Amino acid sequence: MLTIYKHEMRTSIKSLLIWSLCVGGMGMACILLFSSMQESMEGMAENFASMGAFSDAFGMNQLNIGTLQGFYAAEVGNIHALGGAMFAAIISTNMLSKEEDGHTSEFLFTLSLQRGKVVLAKWAAVFSHVALMNLICIAFYAIGIAVLAEEMPLKEFFIYHGMQLLMQLEIAGICFAISAFQRKNKLGLGLGLVLVLYAYDLIARVIPDLSDYKLASPFSYANASDLFQTGEVFAGAAVLGAGILILGVCTAYIVYVRKDLAS
Repeated sequence: MLTIYKHEMRTSIKSLLIWSLCVGGMGMACILLFSSMQESMEGMAENFASMGAFSDAFGMNQLNIGTLQGFYAAEVGNIHALGGAMFAAIISTNMLSKEEDGHTSEFLFTLSLQRGKVVLAKWAAVFSHVALMNLICIAFYAIGIAVLAEEMPLKEFFIYHGMQLLMQLEIAGICFAISAFQRKNKLGLGLGLVLVLYAYDLIARVIPDLSDYKLASPFSYANASDLFQTGEVFAGAAVLGAGILILGVCTAYIVYVRKDLAS
């Protein structure tokens, strides 16, 4: 079991580093640009806040983007949310299906390993990749904030990133379950799911009739603007997200243990 975990970690280390450097680097670059844009952003804050549906969708009506806190929520928050969710989908969507797609299942399961242990080892690798990606990105953002020597409310900062981790793991759990059903790698299915959920969250913030149903998207409880404004975890939504995460992993376990594997 430990051997499979180590193998999966080694196999995807390049993907982890590339996505972490890209997402974390872009976020840090935005933070460093804030000092040169601060004066102009302060003058434009009211205009951005009054742009109707656009402001509602990206939360610019809730926070002053002329401050680092508001700028971080509006800019870095969206980069991290979408980039992290896409990485989680990429890592998990092919995690189980690649054994059949690559015709390695016939070798893997001739070893003295139970399928259940293989599933758990692979999920542990998914969890580790998502967690490490978030830690690396947070380190980039912390460096950018330290260089600017600007104040950032730590409570809201860590609540936001905690909810981001849960959101990304929820998406990873859903895609992990999808992977258990597939015999071919369906990377586009996982990425498509992320984009649909992200778009739904934006639309639900604009259309009043959908506001009561925005929890259908995990992006709703991990929204930077909401969390930086309230400084509180949306307990009900977080519990729902954790439940879907557990359901996804359990579904993957049950399906993969019982399915007939293609040779």
